[in-house]
Amino acid sequence: MANAKSQEILEYRGRPLRRKDNILYYGSMSDKYIIMMQVTDTKTVDDMDVATRVSVQLQLTDPDLKSRDRVVKKTEKGGLYAAMDVAAVWLERALSSK
Repeated sequence: MANAKSQEILEYRGRPLRRKDNILYYGSMSDKYIIMMQVTDTKTVDDMDVATRVSVQLQLTDPDLKSRDRVVKKTEKGGLYAAMDVAAVWLERALSSK
């Protein structure tokens, strides 16, 4: 049995990527910004659910802000690949403009 410490952390372009149900978090909570992606629609392809609509939000990680005040940018994309591309660009630009 593997313990939690021995599990590998999934990364995309050098940043952590976590999933909880239909929500993906991209980035580190120790940074100023993270990306939240929510799969809002799927279709079944060869017995596998594939995202067909994904909501993407660039958010501040400040815990003192209300959840609606944390959202800096948002968009909707027609698939997970398009959403990940936008997420990577937004996060990189936001974190490099300190």
